[in-house]
Amino acid sequence: MDLARADTLDRLERFYDAVPRDGARTEDYGALVLFVRDGAGWPFYARPRLDATEAPTLADVTAVRERQRELGLPETFEWVHEHQPDLLAVARSAGLSVLEAPLMLLEPERLPEPGMFSAVPVRVLDPAGPGFAADIALRRAVAAVGFANGGTARGEAGPAERDAALAQLDVAALEEEATRVADGRRISVLAETPDEGALASGMAMRVDDVAEIAGVATLPTARQRGLGAAVTATLARELRAAGTDLIFLSAGSEDIARVYLRVGFRRVGTACIAEPTAVI
Repeated sequence: MDLARADTLDRLERFYDAVPRDGARTEDYGALVLFVRDGAGWPFYARPRLDATEAPTLADVTAVRERQRELGLPETFEWVHEHQPDLLAVARSAGLSVLEAPLMLLEPERLPEPGMFSAVPVRVLDPAGPGFAADIALRRAVAAVGFANGGTARGEAGPAERDAALAQLDVAALEEEATRVADGRRISVLAETPDEGALASGMAMRVDDVAEIAGVATLPTARQRGLGAAVTATLARELRAAGTDLIFLSAGSEDIARVYLRVGFRRVGTACIAEPTAVI
């Protein structure tokens, strides 16, 4: 691995370790650390300890899973394969299913204008705006429908499902996102039209000069209109304008990765997400 890539992956490791710490307590299990959220909200995961000198073992994974079950948490693990290549086999031997997601880094000189992808306007949510709380709820409702109907193909779920999802949102999660946007740690955006309302959304999380774009989602009825690319480009441009030096994301599939390639991202590694194998 060349030095520049190694430095980038080290910065990503520090970012992954830092993001949950302001909203969670930590518990160490061998070479793994479990992030346990303080209060209500989306649950966190376990990942390799930043200061670990050895790879996580099957005993470490088993101990974490027992604790996650005890706490009523999802048995979820996340890591970068290039940093912990041995963990993939360990996780699978523990009976976990592992998503190997393309880990992608922005090349700023290749970042296009959002308007190249779609004529639908993308709006950065303003904490000082009168409809800010409602906008945050819309962003999360679009994401809920988009991720419940994964992939890039068009589908039937649209504005009606988005509006129905509003009533199911976690109030604590809404408040947390609003707080993070207000203090500059997050950026949230919506792509919307006057007739159809919010059609796509996304967000970015920042720690110092590193940021991750995440939660990019489009209502299935609005897919294949360039909205995901426009949302991603808008977030990346906003981050660059704020002085963010390193911008990355994880693509849920190779098809989705191809969208991000058009926005100026290139693959630098693999982000692994492990969870128990679904029983059908």
